Amino acid sequence: MTIAYILKTHHEPLSLSDFDYVLPTELIAQFPEVNRSGSRLLHVDQHGRFVDRSFIDLTNLLKPNDLLVFNNTRVIKARLHGRKATGGVVEVLIERVTGTHTALAHVKASKTPPIGTDLILANAITAKAMGRSDDLFNLSFDQPVLDALDQYGEVPLPPYIQHLADDADAQRYQTVYAKVPGAVAAPTAGLHFDEAMLERLQARGVQSTFVTLHVGAGTFQPVRDNDLSKHIMHSEWYTLSPETVEAVARAHQLGGRVIAVGTTSVRALESSAQAHNGQLTACSGDTQLFIQPGFNWQIIDAMVTNFHLPQSTLLMLVSAFIGLDTMKTAYAHAIESRYRFFSYGDAMFLEKGPSHAI
Repeated sequence: MTIAYILKTHHEPLSLSDFDYVLPTELIAQFPEVNRSGSRLLHVDQHGRFVDRSFIDLTNLLKPNDLLVFNNTRVIKARLHGRKATGGVVEVLIERVTGTHTALAHVKASKTPPIGTDLILANAITAKAMGRSDDLFNLSFDQPVLDALDQYGEVPLPPYIQHLADDADAQRYQTVYAKVPGAVAAPTAGLHFDEAMLERLQARGVQSTFVTLHVGAGTFQPVRDNDLSKHIMHSEWYTLSPETVEAVARAHQLGGRVIAVGTTSVRALESSAQAHNGQLTACSGDTQLFIQPGFNWQIIDAMVTNFHLPQSTLLMLVSAFIGLDTMKTAYAHAIESRYRFFSYGDAMFLEKGPSHAI
């Protein structure tokens, strides 16, 4: 199968349609590989050339003093089913835990619950709708939110995965280094790393550090306006420690590369630099950074990432990093070569393209 793209000249403004592609549904991975590091890896170098590899080959592509930056957020069991006190069925998807007993959430019901409504969830929890923040409800729980979710919640698998979450998903839709609870979607590039691979990388002299960015359900939201300047990016909370800032500085001083594992690590690093005049700085806060072609990269030299949804902000981020034309060619090759796509799919290792790439 040949995939044809129309490549734009550099002076034409980009629009949503530039980031569209047709993906056969059978290439959407419904389950992870048996072994975490058993996926395929498409390597795209800084010249736009690509090579088909296995994920374990990443060990040989990295060098001593290279720095891997992982996102150590932990996926919470953010989906709850229940009913309104008046009897109507509801589904709650926590977007962000805001306090010990409070959270922002998507509430799906046949009729929008009015403020003050009690939601009876999992026949064990009462959450009161205290107010609205745009499309989200401010909920107040009668018990600690994280404890309730851990006991009664379900793993919030992405909408394109068709099976119900089970115990296997609770383990595999989580990185082996997950630590800080708060995400409602996994930083999926990290799902490919197992303990054995982390040990091999360490033995090779590859360094590692962590950021925390709690991935929100907004990561799956499509861009709806063809004019990209009108898109309002969803907000996600992140934090960078002084130790991570020092590790990045040390890697560059020693001639190593800073390699973000996943677009979430990318956003955390580049958000800090954008907020501090190009200087990576220890900080915490919300980011709505929208990375698209033309972005002025400050920190990262390479990234590990999965394949992303058509017309998504994550696909735009990848295009900003390696160039739009290179992205389109690489994705066409991946489709023709039957790579597995999205959260449980295969991975890419991307080296930053020339600064003039669009």
